[in-house]
Amino acid sequence: MVTVAAFARIAALLGDPARAAMLTVLMDGRALTAAELARAAGVTPQTASGHLGQLAEAGLLAVARQGRHRYHRLASPGVARMLEGVMAVAAATPASPSIRPRSVRPPSIRPPGPRDAALREARTRYDHLAGRLAVAMAESLVARGAVELGEDGGVLTPAGEVFLRGLGVDLDAARPAGRPRRRVFCRPCLDWSERRPHIAGALGAALLTTCLARGWVRRSEGSRAVAVTPGGQVALGRAFGYRPACACGEAG
Repeated sequence: MVTVAAFARIAALLGDPARAAMLTVLMDGRALTAAELARAAGVTPQTASGHLGQLAEAGLLAVARQGRHRYHRLASPGVARMLEGVMAVAAATPASPSIRPRSVRPPSIRPPGPRDAALREARTRYDHLAGRLAVAMAESLVARGAVELGEDGGVLTPAGEVFLRGLGVDLDAARPAGRPRRRVFCRPCLDWSERRPHIAGALGAALLTTCLARGWVRRSEGSRAVAVTPGGQVALGRAFGYRPACACGEAG
């Protein structure tokens, strides 16, 4: 049972304009750094750090470490639904004439990650795909119930196994029977440029291998970028709903 004290604590956290601004810009599903959230809220990094600590302690934010960076995102879909409900009530409530409305805008930051548009579109990260293409694949697999991603790992569902085998993904090679498991089969990896997870682990490597073997993507000489071929745009569009954001693929 929810206590009045717990309810009041969450309400008080939402009632601060800076914290409300930071929560609002995270509604699109991205994970942002404290510095980016500070700029979005119009506060100093030190002030933002204190706010973010309170939000994380209350279970409203989750924090992920990747390299030397800490990324903050909404802790759950339930938090997003709560914020949407508050926004709906706020939109239907007349503001007091003495209160000056404060609009919340997304953080004014340059696109995170690599500046090269081709690298942001599709690239390799160790042995798996990253960039917009990889995130689109991951989100499509989750939406169709083929993959379930959690905080630290993922699961390929029976339906997902059928779907990926139909695309030619060699799942037997990704998890060979009778051999010691040397690596995690499926796990989420926060994308550097998209700030959403793509799929890593043995399954992520198998997806990259399939894309290369079927000629859907080609490596770019001297770069981690991979170019999506014309045939790959068709195949990946059909399988994952992928549409390139830039003319970074190979010309038809």
